[in-house]
Amino acid sequence: MSGAQGAAAVNYEDRYFVVPDGLRLHYRDYGGGTVGQPPILCLHGLTRNARDFTDFAERYSPRFRVLALDFRGRADSDYDPHPERYLPLNYAGDVIDLLDELEVRQAIFVGTSLGGLVTMVVAATAPHRIAAAIINDVGPDVDPGGIERILSYVGKDVRFGSWDEAADTIASNYGAAFDRYTHEDWVKMARRNCREENGQIRFDYDMAIAEPFKAAGPAPEVDLWPLFAALGQKPLLVVRGERSDLLTAATASKMQIVAPEMTLATVPGVGHAPELNEPEAVRAIDAFLDSLRR
Repeated sequence: MSGAQGAAAVNYEDRYFVVPDGLRLHYRDYGGGTVGQPPILCLHGLTRNARDFTDFAERYSPRFRVLALDFRGRADSDYDPHPERYLPLNYAGDVIDLLDELEVRQAIFVGTSLGGLVTMVVAATAPHRIAAAIINDVGPDVDPGGIERILSYVGKDVRFGSWDEAADTIASNYGAAFDRYTHEDWVKMARRNCREENGQIRFDYDMAIAEPFKAAGPAPEVDLWPLFAALGQKPLLVVRGERSDLLTAATASKMQIVAPEMTLATVPGVGHAPELNEPEAVRAIDAFLDSLRR
């Protein structure tokens, strides 16, 4: 099956695979690239899904094959009957299973927020599967204020009567950190993050994904720096929102010390997380991808 979103028509295949614990997971496959070239593998944030990367895929396919996965419990992937399995280590296992299913030896990982943490897990457990990585607005230290903001809305099964109402709620969830956004931008985000069901609009994820996240507390005592150090051995671009309440400027500076070859791009006027279609992000990503081909 093929589909298209956005201003330009982009063909992709909706595909599925089954992971060892029996869940059927969905991914979009935007064909492209050349033989032997690693595809781009896109991994979304906690409450998001593969639709977040529609614009990104339009921009970089068919130059690259672009794969966009729905983590378990999101959008068109199965919900996990055991919510305690909604953990980065299990998401990382699903990612490896997808690469194995496609017989893809290595990929260029693009991870937003949770997707970036999953990329760090893969870097520590299966580093040979990562050709390069783009991490969007997350690091080994996450600011407690950002976590508390996310905890304030994740897992709440609210229903909306219109897309305008959904957009207003999402805008309030993200605070005033996006001064570039118009109401229409928030409507577009709502259409990516939500689905229509029985005449109402609701968030397109299993509310149970919040259970392990909330159980861990606002500042879990887990040292992620060794995982990031492993990722720092790869070609690495980190994109940070200037107003991010999750990835602070101080943490980004420390990341550059741990990974001296890392490139850092800051997107002004944007909080957590950049959509990767901002001019500053596009320039940084273009240059990074070009550098991999030299």
